[in-house]
Amino acid sequence: MKKLLLTGFEPFLNFPVNPTMKVVEELSGESIGEYEVIGKILSVDFAKSGKELIDIIESVKPDAVVSLGLAGGRHKITPERIAVNSNDGEADNSGRKPNGEAIFTDGEDGIFSTLPIRKMVEQLKEAGYPAAISDTAGTYLCNNVMYHGLYHFKRKGINVPSGFIHIPASHELAIKHGKVPSWSQKDLNEAVKLCLQCL
Repeated sequence: MKKLLLTGFEPFLNFPVNPTMKVVEELSGESIGEYEVIGKILSVDFAKSGKELIDIIESVKPDAVVSLGLAGGRHKITPERIAVNSNDGEADNSGRKPNGEAIFTDGEDGIFSTLPIRKMVEQLKEAGYPAAISDTAGTYLCNNVMYHGLYHFKRKGINVPSGFIHIPASHELAIKHGKVPSWSQKDLNEAVKLCLQCL
């Protein structure tokens, strides 16, 4: 069976819960289509997260990579179209605050997702889930991890579908946070599963 690496993140900033962790924990070990899901949680650290992803890729040798991130404030599932070669934003969990520097000095300004993002959005909408392609993963850790994966496969010349999906807050997080739209954790899990079935 093929291997699908599914990653999420630990809690960060003013989000005491990260629903991507729970999606990954729920789906890890499942068989979805042709793939066995291997779930891993990444740190929220500009100096570590991308390297963690690459180390896992080199160890697991997956046939596809899907990384998940929390987009607190979005109300739709949003597969990302492109990762940009820039680190910026608020301080990470280690207190590092980059100021727009390149992720890789020899990297392209942007690299497009190689996931079937349009098919994912269509499948989600058919199932009744709000969804849209997003044209920016921002410049925080979500973008950093997406860029690392795409850069790695491009430089190695390996044809492995890779990309990123942002998900809304869970009800648990929304209650603790107080000011973000939310979905049930069950719907988040099912929506991500639908996306993975498109591979």
